[in-house]
Amino acid sequence: MKSLKNELIYFATALMFFTRIPVPFKVPYSSDIMNKSQKYFSWVGLLVGLINAAVFYISLKLFNLEIAIVVMMISNVLLTGAFHEDGFTDVCDSFGGGYGKEKIMTIMKDSRVGAYGTIGIILLFALKFFSIKELATADVIRILAIIILAHTSSRFMAGTMIYTHKYVTDIDVSKSKPLAHQPLDRISLFISFMAVIVAFSLIPDWRLIFALMIAYLGKIYLGWYFKKHIGGYTGDCLGTVQQVCEVLFYLGTIIVWKFI
Repeated sequence: MKSLKNELIYFATALMFFTRIPVPFKVPYSSDIMNKSQKYFSWVGLLVGLINAAVFYISLKLFNLEIAIVVMMISNVLLTGAFHEDGFTDVCDSFGGGYGKEKIMTIMKDSRVGAYGTIGIILLFALKFFSIKELATADVIRILAIIILAHTSSRFMAGTMIYTHKYVTDIDVSKSKPLAHQPLDRISLFISFMAVIVAFSLIPDWRLIFALMIAYLGKIYLGWYFKKHIGGYTGDCLGTVQQVCEVLFYLGTIIVWKFI
């Protein structure tokens, strides 16, 4: 019973960390709980994907395709508090406007959004919009499953950074966000990957394995880029990996459905 209670606390921690979904009980916090909650990051992605798919489906019944996509994107921002998008804009500003680790890290902790962040997020949203629009030429059930798998797999891929790269301590600890940065054991990692398997089972198309590989190549490149410039990753870097891998999965799906 205690073990089940602990797992519920870990899941609730991940849910509170990545979404605005209210938790109906007080959740204790510690760095150990934060680290152990990472096994549920991809499961939160699965939940977010399901909600996005539901909003998209309902919106399609009321509006045209373009409006339905925008409504879904708005609902996702409200649902997550633009958590990952905020990390993406910070990374665009810091790596675009900074030179050297210290300068990059200083800009990254600035709450203001600059030109690089603004341009980056506009282009990211545009690419996401047109990618989903292109995919929506398939039947509705398939695109709904793609949306769910994109949210789930991209969060799992972002989480793998914890295993493959070093966490870079923020230069101003007082401004740092709580972050899980200790690798999980194999069982916990498998629990995290199970969410991807569940999402994949909704659309068991073997060609999507290649789309997932394309998305993961984005994670590999970003990991190399972050390591080169700052020696590892920060929380904002993880948000960037999630956003980029999500879009790359959409693009990868378009490619494999077109040529395979």
